[in-house]
Amino acid sequence: MLISLQNSLVKQIRKLHSTKERHKQQLFLLEGTHLLEEACAVNYPLETVCCTPDWQVAHPSLWEEACSRCDRAEIVSREVLDAIATTVRPDGVVATAKRSQRQTQLPLTGLVLALETIQDPGNLGTMIRTAAAAGASGLWVSGDSVDLDSPKVLRASAGQWFRLATAVTEDLKATVQQSQQAGMQVVATLPDATLTYWEVDWRKPSMILLGNEGAGLSADLAAIADRQVKIPLSPGVESLNVAIAAALILYEAQRQLICQ
Repeated sequence: MLISLQNSLVKQIRKLHSTKERHKQQLFLLEGTHLLEEACAVNYPLETVCCTPDWQVAHPSLWEEACSRCDRAEIVSREVLDAIATTVRPDGVVATAKRSQRQTQLPLTGLVLALETIQDPGNLGTMIRTAAAAGASGLWVSGDSVDLDSPKVLRASAGQWFRLATAVTEDLKATVQQSQQAGMQVVATLPDATLTYWEVDWRKPSMILLGNEGAGLSADLAAIADRQVKIPLSPGVESLNVAIAAALILYEAQRQLICQ
């Protein structure tokens, strides 16, 4: 059992708390039983799995399955587990996995979210979770957004991170134009648009453009959209949280598809 915080593996995993180290090591953290279950359910390859003795006793089948999918498995003390986790009260298991397993392309059909400069990991994780629940075919995020595999993004996605096709684009404008050329309608969300979001025919293959939490969608992206829509707000209300806005549009699209 690993009990020393000075162990080389422990030090390596602790470094993954930082974005810079996750990029350098090309690894990311999976914290908690639920995320590990979801990773195993989709056969996502693991590098390392660490758990406490109590967790191993409580989850023998999941431990066995995780061990079969990883390169290294270790029983660790509660002190070590607390040190390698980013959460305040980790439930007993932390794993690492390769970042390189992520996709670089998404389907050019169905319903796709395209997110510009999203900074809050909770928002991004919530949009991944909602997009998966609403049956979206994928989610693009611009390269200047929070990391897709940030620990907080994974937790906020409630495991749907492993089930929704997601990808990072370093040129979101080019990605949008490629989608248009493939026949997708591109719909930008703007507070001063004349159309409301339920006036769009979402039964067509569509890309939904959503912008930064503070600045909104850039003028360049808004200008190339085929449609611009707004979400009506009561007087005095400046804006909605971007994840809430995404949920409203995604479920209107689902409603139209169900009722067609």
